[in-house]
Amino acid sequence: MFVRRYPASSGIVLREKRVMRAHWLTVPVLALLAGASSWAADCPALLQGSLPELRGKGQVDLCQRFAGKPLVVVNTASYCGFAPQFEGLEATYKEYHEQGLEMLGVPSNDFKQEDADSEKTAKVCYANYGVTFTMTKTQAVRGADAIPLFAELASQSSAPKWNFYKYVVDRKGKVIGNFSSLTKPDDPAFRAAIEKAIASRP
Repeated sequence: MFVRRYPASSGIVLREKRVMRAHWLTVPVLALLAGASSWAADCPALLQGSLPELRGKGQVDLCQRFAGKPLVVVNTASYCGFAPQFEGLEATYKEYHEQGLEMLGVPSNDFKQEDADSEKTAKVCYANYGVTFTMTKTQAVRGADAIPLFAELASQSSAPKWNFYKYVVDRKGKVIGNFSSLTKPDDPAFRAAIEKAIASRP
């Protein structure tokens, strides 16, 4: 690289060094921004954004946590008659997790069966049913107020008509199965959809 020489007293050499230093500091920043932009572009529409964790103040970055993985999304409710399905969902999660399966439970009061206190919701999930898969704080899952995740689920399939609707998503972020509250976690069709999602490619 050609560098013009000036008398040290002129201060021009010092200014050139500062410009060069600023240039080299800018390069890694631009690279990081480009990487982040590329990551966002690669993330499927279903997994854009984040949701608050059920317990604690952290956020679940949907793309970071679930991109490229088979996923089951369930809208849950603590006081619903289908709440015992938590046990079957947890068993399913444990059975298939080593094969890459992830599960996301999203509590909702859209059907008036969820507690306003997230600590009580957490007690039902973690203490009563021993849930270990990812759970979020209460969210809207249908209609105009639905969070983007459920708006996209509805766009690809249909909105939940009750609690414990189960959406099976492949590694590309596409819904390949939508199962109602009446479908139990050990239902052969539900399990077949999960196995299809596991076998899919990103």
